[in-house]
Amino acid sequence: MRKINTFWNWFQDNNQTIKNLINETPLNQKHISFWISKNLSYYCKEIDFLIVFPKKGNTKSELIITANGNPDYFSPVINLVDNAPQLRNWKFTAFIQPTERIEEIMNNLDKPYIFQDIILKTSELKFLALDYDEEKSKLNLIVYLNNYTLHCSNKILEQAIFIITDVLEHYSMKKNVNFVQLAQTDDNEDGIVYLYDSQLYSYDLNLLKKAKK
Repeated sequence: MRKINTFWNWFQDNNQTIKNLINETPLNQKHISFWISKNLSYYCKEIDFLIVFPKKGNTKSELIITANGNPDYFSPVINLVDNAPQLRNWKFTAFIQPTERIEEIMNNLDKPYIFQDIILKTSELKFLALDYDEEKSKLNLIVYLNNYTLHCSNKILEQAIFIITDVLEHYSMKKNVNFVQLAQTDDNEDGIVYLYDSQLYSYDLNLLKKAKK
């Protein structure tokens, strides 16, 4: 409990600086994110964070604590969020939650996710479907990210997979995906579509499965 309180005391002392992170220079964003990660690691080294900033200045920013899909660390995530302070400008969430605001995403009005020093918007993600694995009845995907080449060695990119599968799950496509590879956005857009159009592939895959039965 002492480590939990230590983290939240630090967060409260610095919450205004963190809330303004989206308006900082890239260098300052990286510096602030480093200290969030550093203080979070004092509590548990195996969990990470995301920040979702509001579109309007008078609404709450959201700090999401994630275990990166590792069930061994679900409990520390829950314990940390359950003991979060009540702050007027912040919302604290355990794990990445499924999104239902597909119209916002399609109109590029979705909120940006902050993966430490990486800013990612779901509406900007594109994918290319690779070969269909008939044996597993699953599809392989390449998901294209802006500025991927700048961050390809950053382990935080692994968290992007969970945002990606969050969107896929909304379309019941997650169970159809075997492999996801990240890549730099390509000028050649042959066969590349926005991720929010993945429901079309989910529908086609279901028809393909039924045809093979």
